[in-house]
Amino acid sequence: MQLRHQCLNGASKPANRRLSLALGAVWCGFVMYAFPMTSHATEEPDYQVVQKLGDIEVRQYQAYAVAEVVVTGPASEAGSAAFPILAGYIFGKNKGERKLSMTAPVTQMAEPVKMEMTAPVTQAVAPGGFRVQFVLPKGVTTANAPEPLDPRITLRDIAPSRVAVIRYSGFWSDANYQNHLEKLQVAVGAAGFSAVGEPVYSRYNAPFTPWFLRRNEIWLHLANTP
Repeated sequence: MQLRHQCLNGASKPANRRLSLALGAVWCGFVMYAFPMTSHATEEPDYQVVQKLGDIEVRQYQAYAVAEVVVTGPASEAGSAAFPILAGYIFGKNKGERKLSMTAPVTQMAEPVKMEMTAPVTQAVAPGGFRVQFVLPKGVTTANAPEPLDPRITLRDIAPSRVAVIRYSGFWSDANYQNHLEKLQVAVGAAGFSAVGEPVYSRYNAPFTPWFLRRNEIWLHLANTP
């Protein structure tokens, strides 16, 4: 599954689609410029590193809450489509007009489509979209978070979880992603872990951050420990 979360992309698209994405990219860039997602200055979910597998970390995350939206693919366009929706909620587009602090990372994962049975049986399951999440600040849960005005946004409490994480810098490209995902999957299998769910792509930096300073991560949630 090829996953990317980027605010700017230059793929060829129909004119109206291209305009929509361009406006989303401008909004994305403006917000990220004003509230840069840097791993040292921006709040992150609490976790502990419980094991090292070479350059891969096994982390135990505490519970946290997210605001999320599911958008259609392809993966390269999901971030541009989702960011203005979620940023609007964070910066006051909610009941009470409450503004929340910017946090990191912004995560993205595939959301499989659920298809109805048809006749004849010529059915093929394909990715139906991408779930993009903003982590909410510490102390904010679904019980006390402001209610979104946009019905596309869902609030979710994330239970404590153990994840294997590979961290890397460089360009937001499918090749870079696939290369590091393969390394992560091999290390997880060799250590006797079982991964569950879709890989999660986590990005911590704004689009204008130089490629060699970017912090990118791929997470695999673990079902067991050896």
